[in-house]
Amino acid sequence: MTALAVTLLIIGIVLLLFGVFVEAVQFLLWIGIIILVIAVIMWLMRFIRRQT
Repeated sequence: MTALAVTLLIIGIVLLLFGVFVEAVQFLLWIGIIILVIAVIMWLMRFIRRQT
């Protein structure tokens, strides 16, 4: 679970930066943001479960 969240976070950051630098592929910016949000949600779920 942790490896998947880290992998999604890295992919999201790479796609986010790639989308910012290459304006022709603007949709990658949105894909990067979506993947980052999913990674953050997964991290929060893991953090909350660990607290209980």
